[in-house]
Amino acid sequence: MISKEELLAKAKKPSEDAIRLHRFYRGKTETALRCCVRDFQDFAIWYTPGVAAVCKEIAADPELAYTYTNKWNTVAIVSDGTRVLGLGDIGPKGAMPVMEGKALLFKFLGGVDAVPVCVGTKNLEEIISFVKWLQPSFGGVNLEDIEQPKCFELLNRLRAEMEIPVWHDDQQGTAAVTVAGLVNALKVVGKEIDKVNITMVGAGAANVRTAWMIMAAGADPEKIVMCDSKGTLHKGRTELKATHKEKWELAERTNGRNIVGQVPDAMKGADVVIALSKPGPDTIHPDWVRGMAEDAIVFICANPVPEMWPWDAKEAGAAIVATGRSDFPNQVNNSLGFPAIFRGVLDVRARTITDEMCIAAAFELAKCAEDIGLTPDYIIPTMEEWEVYPRQAAAVGTKAIEQGVARVNLSWDELYKNAEVTIRRARKMTTLLMEERIIPEAPEE
Repeated sequence: MISKEELLAKAKKPSEDAIRLHRFYRGKTETALRCCVRDFQDFAIWYTPGVAAVCKEIAADPELAYTYTNKWNTVAIVSDGTRVLGLGDIGPKGAMPVMEGKALLFKFLGGVDAVPVCVGTKNLEEIISFVKWLQPSFGGVNLEDIEQPKCFELLNRLRAEMEIPVWHDDQQGTAAVTVAGLVNALKVVGKEIDKVNITMVGAGAANVRTAWMIMAAGADPEKIVMCDSKGTLHKGRTELKATHKEKWELAERTNGRNIVGQVPDAMKGADVVIALSKPGPDTIHPDWVRGMAEDAIVFICANPVPEMWPWDAKEAGAAIVATGRSDFPNQVNNSLGFPAIFRGVLDVRARTITDEMCIAAAFELAKCAEDIGLTPDYIIPTMEEWEVYPRQAAAVGTKAIEQGVARVNLSWDELYKNAEVTIRRARKMTTLLMEERIIPEAPEE
């Protein structure tokens, strides 16, 4: 049996390797060509004079940008660096390694070309203007690591005012994957989503949107209790009206038992805890888990370190434990969702990304794991199971067509095939570059 010391050492290893490997590779993404360059005469086709004919066609019909350029497959990852992982406001330069990591996952898992764009302003109106100016060049925008409550208005405004899809991964992506994990965890322990008491630790963008998406998936709002840094949300928290509109809406709708107190009070007797709050490992204590209901489900998803170590949660009696990390079982992380969701969105040229499209992805993701066989340590697929991405993409594209927000009408099978081909191409490209040592293997320590 592995000791706690060995588990802790293993948990620290990725951070140690990250410094060395980031320095060696000097970034994780670069620009690659899609077209052939047989000789220098081809430049007359791809650039001047030949390209002028293409420019004139797009000028006459702007929708042809999706046919003649890579707009159809390109997403901007926009951040101001004010809420990066569990690190807080570390600025746009500090955020760049995360945004490059997102671009890597977009490409390898979803076949999506993504460009990290960290902006040098925290001003809401300036960010809105900037993102709107990007529309001609991109097929979609992924907002990332932006502080609340600014992130809520930013998303709402841009969704209403732009003609290309905009989403906030910390809200919609995290929420969709959490719903998938919760649906399957409840199946493993034999509980119904509308009957369980759910405690949510943390009331940031991720958990606020997760609460709404869980309710849309069937949870009883009165059985949900949310906690922020000051304690539980309840109708007496009237100070939220002026400062945090989204929290106040949840305070009014949830917590039917009117629990007033701190996190331990909210967790007592709960069937489920979903924590997306302050990184641990001592944010949630084992005694609080011991006070939960039988067959408790504990999602401790703060990054880079969960609110408590998963082995401590298991030792305290949790039946199922999930984290946001890939080096532990049951990774509930938006990386399982956003590459596939954007793949489906781009393939139908959707105008927006609705919550219903995210829930469609969540249920498809859950079904992928169920098809293999659920266990306490397998409630959700891993990123290695790449087939889950075209399945989610097809589910999202189909829902977009149903809701009338797609510019292209394709069948489920066509969407699946398109996604499969595009994702296979991206993975094969990376493999070939590694085999040819164009992407060199890093030296040992």
